Amino acid sequence: MVNLTINGRIVQAKEGEMLLTVLRREKIDVPALCHHEAVEPFGACRLCTVEITKEDWNGYSNYVTSCLYPVEEGLIVSTHSPKVNELRKTILDLFLARHPNSPEIRQLAADYGVFKTSYETVVDGNNCILCAICTRICDTMGFHAISTVGRGHGKEVAPPLHQVPPDCVGCLACALNCPTHYIEYTFDNNYLTIWDKKFELMVCSRCGKKTITKEFAEYLSKHRDIPFSYFEICDECHRKELAATMGQITSWEREA
Repeated sequence: MVNLTINGRIVQAKEGEMLLTVLRREKIDVPALCHHEAVEPFGACRLCTVEITKEDWNGYSNYVTSCLYPVEEGLIVSTHSPKVNELRKTILDLFLARHPNSPEIRQLAADYGVFKTSYETVVDGNNCILCAICTRICDTMGFHAISTVGRGHGKEVAPPLHQVPPDCVGCLACALNCPTHYIEYTFDNNYLTIWDKKFELMVCSRCGKKTITKEFAEYLSKHRDIPFSYFEICDECHRKELAATMGQITSWEREA
């Protein structure tokens, strides 16, 4: 264990832990749009930047992205010092210029007192902040269906060659974890459409509820050793079945 001071309070952390992990465990609110617990830290948005120093630094301080900075013995951390807040305001000012129509960016910027960007606005700027949560989750799951492509202002998230991605199974992990809800998808009767690819949805054989895509069920059955028949019943009906079974077991035990 290592001891560090965060906002004037002594905190213990495991050696090797990233600073942002400790901050969140201590319920300290630090914005981090590109961070997701399911994947490795990325440091793209820079909003989790904090100020660090040590007693023997003779007044010198540094600014680091807390998601990528491991804790150290004797570290002194300030998460909302005036300089840190100014850095975040500058970053959000730039985000607001690039993504003026994003409700999430507008709200976060307003939280830091930025209501209008001081830079030239990209009027038709989309809501993708290039946090890469979607591509990292897709890669971690083993699909590699989308990636960041292009450079500079033209950089974006897209399937290969901007064509319908053959490796996408419609799991929705990319869209549901996007912090700015950039990735669009639609449901139409028994079908889901995402990345211009249409997927047939599984329908619970008991209650008729639509669940995951048939392609995702086939993938899980093949690669996770789960019987395909398992996906013919929705999770809620599975829970009801388990509850009924446990109830019978309890009754048997009482009778015995």
